[in-house]
Amino acid sequence: MNGDRQLREADLNQVSDIIRQGAAPLSGPAVEGDLPAEAPLAMPVQDLTLKPDAARSASLGYVGPLFQRRLFLIVGSFLFGLLAAQEMFTPLRSDGIDWIDAGFFLLFFGLFAWIAFGFLNAVAGLFVLLGRGAIQPQPQPHRLPLPATRTAVLMPIYNEDVGAVFRRLASMTQSIDRIGAADKFDFFILSDSNERAHAREYLAFRRLREKSRVQVYYRRRERNIARKPGNIAEWVSRFGGAYDNMLVLDADSLMSGAAMVQLATAIEARPNIGLLQTVPQLINGQTMFARWHQFASSVYGPVASAGLRWWSGTEATFWGHNAIIRVKAFAESCGLPELPEGSLLGGHIMSHDMVEAALLRRRGWAVHMVTLSDGSFEEFPPTMIDHSVRDRRWCQGNLQHLRLLDTAGLHWVSRLQLLMGASAYLTSPLWLLLLGAAMFEQLRANYDGFVLISSGWLLGLTILMLFGPKIMALLALTQDADLRRQLGGWRSIVRGTLLEIAVSIIAAPAMMLTQTIAIADILRGRQSGWLPQRREVEGLDFAEVTRFYRWHVALGAALMAAIAMGIDGTIWSLPVALGLLVTPVTVWVTARADLGDWLVRRGFLVSPADQRRFEEGPLEPVELVLEPRFAIARG
Repeated sequence: MNGDRQLREADLNQVSDIIRQGAAPLSGPAVEGDLPAEAPLAMPVQDLTLKPDAARSASLGYVGPLFQRRLFLIVGSFLFGLLAAQEMFTPLRSDGIDWIDAGFFLLFFGLFAWIAFGFLNAVAGLFVLLGRGAIQPQPQPHRLPLPATRTAVLMPIYNEDVGAVFRRLASMTQSIDRIGAADKFDFFILSDSNERAHAREYLAFRRLREKSRVQVYYRRRERNIARKPGNIAEWVSRFGGAYDNMLVLDADSLMSGAAMVQLATAIEARPNIGLLQTVPQLINGQTMFARWHQFASSVYGPVASAGLRWWSGTEATFWGHNAIIRVKAFAESCGLPELPEGSLLGGHIMSHDMVEAALLRRRGWAVHMVTLSDGSFEEFPPTMIDHSVRDRRWCQGNLQHLRLLDTAGLHWVSRLQLLMGASAYLTSPLWLLLLGAAMFEQLRANYDGFVLISSGWLLGLTILMLFGPKIMALLALTQDADLRRQLGGWRSIVRGTLLEIAVSIIAAPAMMLTQTIAIADILRGRQSGWLPQRREVEGLDFAEVTRFYRWHVALGAALMAAIAMGIDGTIWSLPVALGLLVTPVTVWVTARADLGDWLVRRGFLVSPADQRRFEEGPLEPVELVLEPRFAIARG
């Protein structure tokens, strides 16, 4: 299971022999062959208070349909939120209106508008997919056109499972070589690992380089400054001048050679594009938790991403990996400043990817999201605990975006996306606050028969907003017979969807409180740090899980006690109370790899990733779809 076990302790003696021969110091300058000749490229730190030269922005032109699409989403979300909040507000007006009622109205309006935005995004995605008609299998070309430009493939790593990382690298280099593009792509392993991990990495690098016809380089930083963005920036400043593009990966990323070639030819043909972000498919999930998200991504992802591409246009976002970037555009646009340490949410910018996309667009470079029919992959955390550790870091980074909203020269859509990134985490404490406010409003009502939700249609509208995107995803599947087959057919899809909905409902309160606690810690000044991610587990110790989620159980017990005492309004918290009480069981059960296998064998949570193994060899050519076409054409 653990690829690192393939590198036995005895193998480390080979590293010692290499070091004694003067071939590879564990720190300090790289030896000949580990790195190419340096080609420095200036990457100045950006002054966010000054608006940069916007001459390039004019060349992108004004695309009218994009404005109409965005207007549909924003106005539609506003109207849905206003309609729902007005109906919810009706019973509150019976005894007069005070500032508490007004606060409840604004809170409900904002949260309902948020879920309405997701619903309308899915509506747009559904119509985009239905408008294409049934998806027909495309014949694979005998030979892909190769780019004239050179691309560096960058994989930053930090104390990772060495065996798994280098199997992925071997698969990608073989795939590139198979399609005849070995001279167009160089691979860089950019390590921030400690010295013990470095020894294993270096041995694996030497083995890979000996077998690969693609150039593979390895560099370890002596000082881990600014985490991943600092790692990438250091590479740009030393080697960026030799490459036209860089394809940025994560340690758990995997891409086919055909996908990389098509991204390189696409960005080469459109000189105004600074970044192309793919939508990776989740793979290699073993636990029930990972398979649950793998299934959900496969079923719901096409509609959600189609809607996102439909309205984002040239102002799409960046997810930090599985994306190709024009190196000179990145260097001139994306030197990240360090936020003042003495202030709240200071320090290095952690969620750098969305900020870098906004800065590229600020300099006039188009940023697009693209669809690959196959060929771009990543992995998902195996347990809720591992997900919460990663999510804690993302939470702090996304909250930093609030400090960047006043950056001079940002496109308004970039500001909206930064705000949405922060709001994705702020909604958790706001939902918890709304629950408390609803109980308080019920408790302080001064007449019998007061019912906070007096309208049946409002309850129905809420259910539609929450479950509508899932229904639309199933409708979109009618157009894709091949995906239905990979998901195990309609019977398996329906089974998996029902189980996914049930588990999501049970786990939602735990995730809500986890994010709320994370935000409270961040506002208290507790940094998230940067821990290596655990990629594979067989299960978790129940005692460990209970300790980790003790506050969830405590709050659940307090709510259940209030319900049992018959306190007015607390009955609304019953689903949340039950979810919090069973959090340790939910986490422990979903962390089991044997349960994940058992469910898939019986037709639950089946995904395309279950049809084949992805690290055993090169992958097949893929089809590249760029959205929206009219915006791309202007390049």
